[in-house]
Amino acid sequence: MKRAALDRTAVWALTPNGVQLARLIADGIPGCTLFMSQKLKTTIPGAMRFARLKDEVSRQFAGFPRHIFIMATGIVVRSIAHRLDHKTTDPAVVVCDEAGQFAISLVSGHIGGANALAREVARATGGLPVITTATDVNRLPAIDVIATENKLTIENPEAIKSVNMALITGNPIFIHDPFGIVAHRLPQDQVIASAVVEFGRHDAGIFVDHMCLDLPPHVLVLRPGSLVAGLGCNRGAKVEEMRDLLVDTFAANRLAISSLRSLATVDLKADEPGLLALAEFLNLPLTIFTRDRLKGVAQVPTPSTMVEKHIGVKSVCEAAALLATNRGRLIVPKQKTANVTVAVAADGFISSASGPADPST
Repeated sequence: MKRAALDRTAVWALTPNGVQLARLIADGIPGCTLFMSQKLKTTIPGAMRFARLKDEVSRQFAGFPRHIFIMATGIVVRSIAHRLDHKTTDPAVVVCDEAGQFAISLVSGHIGGANALAREVARATGGLPVITTATDVNRLPAIDVIATENKLTIENPEAIKSVNMALITGNPIFIHDPFGIVAHRLPQDQVIASAVVEFGRHDAGIFVDHMCLDLPPHVLVLRPGSLVAGLGCNRGAKVEEMRDLLVDTFAANRLAISSLRSLATVDLKADEPGLLALAEFLNLPLTIFTRDRLKGVAQVPTPSTMVEKHIGVKSVCEAAALLATNRGRLIVPKQKTANVTVAVAADGFISSASGPADPST
């Protein structure tokens, strides 16, 4: 399911003073939608009215990535408790008193951005942001914030606490980061570049890679969007055949599907229903290349004379995958079924440590 647009903020008010403060906040934070009790006589163009706060919150909670409640904290807790799921997916929730003295980061301080939102609200009201997350209180980086800022997918969020605790206590953090994305953001006296075999002997570890390895549960696995799948297909190929080949290819080569950032193909397939359905299912963009661009890819491992005869290019899936990466390299050559071909390329800045694994090991 696609998440709500990140610039949308719901502001909730129950009283006349709350509405006045909500308008002040909306003036300082773009993209706000005001929700106000229908008992209030104030009329505000564009404001949404509700009869019962808890019911309206149930309807709107997932539709906004950020919520600001101008009311008592206890009311907010009782209104949102039944909608909370996990800190990696819950919206940011900030509570503000009617006088605008305090903006309290209540839910999803790091990944959801409630800490940052509390600071925004405080700037708009002239109040004080109240932030209680341990890393922020100790003025230390938080690994979940670093991951979110760098668009890394957190595969096992339960391991966040082991890394953040190491940051707080000053203990060493063993890290595999061939991309160089995370290591430089952490205290250098705590970071130890690590071979994967060392992870099991230490309390905190971070693994940043698109490879799937058997790691201890306390090691935080972060997936970069470093892979592109090139696809070719016969006209009318079913989305199920495409999906199964893609999933099986990633599994056989120990690649994380969460590191797949886009699909790529030839212009003749731009309107292919199966490809469009696959991109929608995976919530990924579909990059289209002209045949002339694909011809320009000089070396592909498995050219096809049949494909060249029909559409004028020697390769679709391998050439498209390579073109869609950052000076990338092919890590899985063409795989095929009766109607579909797929190849996988990785961005060129990845180290040799991120090559395809031997499935037999």
